[in-house]
Order: sequence, then structure tokens, then C-alpha cells
Amino acid sequence: MGRIAVAAVVSLWVIPISVLVDRVVPDPYMDEIFHIPQAQRYCRGDFGTWDPMITTPPGLYYLSLVYIASLFPSMWFAKFASTMSSICSAEILRSTNAFVAVICSVLIYDLLIQLRPTLDEKKATIYAILLASYPLHWFFTFLYYTDVASLTAVLAMYLASLKRKYWLSAMLGALATMFRQTNIIWMFFIAANSAVSYAETLYGQDSVLQNKHKTMLEDNDLLSDNRSTPISSGLRKRRMHNSSSNSQQSVFERSKFSLHHPPGAKEAHPVSPHFAQMLYFGLCCAAALGPVHFTQATCLYQSFRKNKIFYSFQVLLALVIGFIAVFFFSIAHPYLLADNRHYPFYLWRKVIQVHWLMKYLLIPLYVYSWSFIISILGERQRRIWVLSYVIATALVLVPAPLIEFRYYTIPFYFLILHSKIGKTSNWLLIGCLYAVVNIFTMYLFLFRPFHWDHEPGTQRFIW
Repeated sequence: MGRIAVAAVVSLWVIPISVLVDRVVPDPYMDEIFHIPQAQRYCRGDFGTWDPMITTPPGLYYLSLVYIASLFPSMWFAKFASTMSSICSAEILRSTNAFVAVICSVLIYDLLIQLRPTLDEKKATIYAILLASYPLHWFFTFLYYTDVASLTAVLAMYLASLKRKYWLSAMLGALATMFRQTNIIWMFFIAANSAVSYAETLYGQDSVLQNKHKTMLEDNDLLSDNRSTPISSGLRKRRMHNSSSNSQQSVFERSKFSLHHPPGAKEAHPVSPHFAQMLYFGLCCAAALGPVHFTQATCLYQSFRKNKIFYSFQVLLALVIGFIAVFFFSIAHPYLLADNRHYPFYLWRKVIQVHWLMKYLLIPLYVYSWSFIISILGERQRRIWVLSYVIATALVLVPAPLIEFRYYTIPFYFLILHSKIGKTSNWLLIGCLYAVVNIFTMYLFLFRPFHWDHEPGTQRFIW
């Protein structure tokens, strides 16, 4: 019942807002001017033409083909369309993401149930609905971008892995890399943590069996009769371990085909050591979890008081690393400086670059943000999980020279799904925060357009 409730509630905002966006902004906008014509070529059966401005693999276009093929029989019967290409409009293509967003919300619900076994169905339903409204995910539900499908594929891969359906997880991982190349990092992250969890479970089972067997030997003195039992048990476990290892290995092998994607505008997105990107991500996540700070800041302060010398050294080291990242590895991408349609443009000019000292004055805030992230993760997760999460996030974000909040979506979902948010009131406050941000951003996008002097057409504010 929880899944149905989540899907129904999410559909209540997805459908009407999709219709509103299509009416106010019927023509392709921003990256849609590349994605939509490319998808329409695929609808016409033209798989040999590729727009060099597209830097992502063609997974979204194939997904749209499947989606449109499922709609075509009913539309053909109702005489709305005679060919598939005739219904491959901007509105229909955008509705691909609307449909996938509903599936994504159900996956979030299932992940909450899987990761928090003590969570009741009612709370899981509420939390899933609130997480489905995370502003970056919510906004791009209504445009033809790769973000929603990419997140959905990664979450599906992770859910399958948690349920130990490793072959299914491998196939979903391969699918995820067809939406975004960087999803291969999350494949490694999920596979590595699944292997660690399986090994810990196996080790724990071996310990229990060994202790049980040792007790039997001491009580009954039946060494000769029981000698074969641990051997056969060990053999079975080795077979299970080998099977799991083979399944995990397939995750990496099946991802290889995603590397053979068509070339794009790579000169605009060169791999760069943009370590400051991690600082921006930490600050954005801390802002997105604003209501949690009231309790978490107290926990951090108490931890600091218990061991002042150790934590003072950690803070000092973090400040030095933050300074190095800002001074040597802070990149101002040409797109960031020139495109005033994106919010990072204004944050960069009005906050970070408002004075030459400001970027350094923000370093303590960056340090606190990451202390907050590691703290809320550490309350529920093993240290190895937290470390692997930080490494995976860095591998995804640091090479990206452009500040794009969309890049933060997947690591943010991993963060919030594994964090201790606390009472339901915190979740509701987070939901209210997201609702305010969503209303504001959609209002600006739809009803506050503007024009450039140097270029014709209507421009709109976007994440």
C-alpha cells in the first residue's frame, strides 16, 4: 500500500506541473535544444547522426523510444498518430521523465524500508514523498534532461544490490552508465560496499558456527564424528563467496560498453582538478538539511569538548586543506561567468566573488558543512562506508570544472538515505523547505522570463 500511496501523491504534482510547463514553455529550452532533436532522430530511425554538443551517452533516447513505443498502440488506435515519429514531440519526450520520476519515488520508498527496517510504512511513505521533492530532482522532472533517469537507474541498482540480487544490480548498473558516464563510479561504490557487507556477514556466520561447533566438541567429545561438518560448511561458504564475487565482477565487466559513447563537446568540459567543488557540495548538502543542524551542532560541540586537542588538530588540518582547495583548485568556468540564466552565476558573483576575501571567509563554513555530513553519516554507517562515500563523491565531482548543482543530486540522495535525520518533525521541516524552494524556482522559470540584448529569444532562470 505504501508504494501505491507514494506513486499517487507524487503523480498529483507531476502531472499538472508537467502540463503547465508544456503550455508556458512549449519549445525546447537550454540543453533540451540538443537532447530533444537527438531523441527525435532516434524516433525516425536515424541512429547514425549524433549532435557533437551532447556529452552524455544515448541512454535517455533509448528509454524514450521504449516509452513512446508503449504509448503508440493506444494513440494509433485512437487515431492521434499514424507513426511513432509523429508523437515524438517535446511534450511527450518530457513526459518520459515525469513517468520515471514516479518510479523513482517508489524506489526511494523501497530503499527507506530496506535501509531502516524499524521504520513503519506510514513514516516511510511520508519520507519518500518528501525526498521525491528534493529541489534539483523535482525541477528537472519537467524538462528533458538526463538527471531523473540517471538517479532512478542508480537507485534501482543500489536497491537490487541491497537485496543481494547481484546480477540484476549489474545489469541496472550498466543501464545507469548509459545515462551518465560518471555513474560507473557509483557502480564501483555499490559493488565495493556490497562485497564488504557480504564478507562481514559471512565472517559473522563462520564465527557463530565455529563457536557452536567448539561447544559441541567440549560437551560431547565427538571430534571424529563432527570433523566433516566444518569442512563441508566451509566449502559451501566458499562456493557462495565465489558466486558473490563473480556477480560483483560482472558489475565492472558489463559497464565496459558504456565507455563506447559518441564523442561530444569535450572541449567545454575538460577533466580538471576542481577540488573546491567538494566544498560547494558540502555547503549545498548542509543547506538542504537545514533543520537537522539544531541537534547535530550540539552533538559536534559535545564531541569537541570531550577531546579538545584531537578535534582542534582535525579542524586546523581541515582549514588548511580548505584553503589549499580554494587558493589552488578553484575554477571559474567560462560558462559560469557568462551564463546568467543559472543560479550558480549569481552565487559566484554576488557571494563568492563579492570581495577577494570572501572565498577565504567561507572556508570555516565549508569545514563545518563537511563535519556535519561526516557526523550524521557516522551515526548510522561504518567508517569504511563513510570513507568510500567521500572518495566516490570526490571522483564524481572533482574532475568537473563547471559548478552545476545537478551534479550533486546522486551523492545527496546517498547522503540523506543513510543519515540520521531524527524526529518526523525534522523531515517535515525539510519538506517545507523544499516546497518553498520549488515554488520559488518554478515561479521564476515560468513567469519571470527575460531577454538578452545580444541574442534573440526568451531566457529563463534555471538551476
